[in-house]
Amino acid sequence: MKYIERPDLTTDEALTLVANSLTCARALPRDRWAFGIAVDDDLMGMVRLQCRTEKHASISYILHEDSWGRGYATQAVAVMLRFAFTTVDLESVGARHHPDNRDSGRVLTKNGFTYRGTRDGWPLYDIQRPRGWGWIMPTLWRPVCGTGREPPRTPV
Repeated sequence: MKYIERPDLTTDEALTLVANSLTCARALPRDRWAFGIAVDDDLMGMVRLQCRTEKHASISYILHEDSWGRGYATQAVAVMLRFAFTTVDLESVGARHHPDNRDSGRVLTKNGFTYRGTRDGWPLYDIQRPRGWGWIMPTLWRPVCGTGREPPRTPV
């Protein structure tokens, strides 16, 4: 895949990745979450949140190339941010993207991230939890319903 600095996964490697993700999902206390990005019941990618400290996490996302440019990543990041700031109660979320992938930077800025410079050539961004009740993400925001620790399935 373009912008991924490793070879494509074999089927066995992909199955191992999924198994490891499920193991992490069962761990308590939770420090990471991964949600699929599905379109018409086809898995197009995933968005992940991993706590770095008690109040800060990093977000990452990946999409199959044939689904780029349709707003799926932007919407998935918006939903994960809402989850991070409300359900997980984080204060901030950071992100980075491949230096050649400017579109990924646009996904972040559309969701309110601020560009903070580079480290080792990688663009860095962060966002602080908005203050006040009922905040809304800048773009593509649809309210997430439910009260559990997992967001509901939101059709993309």
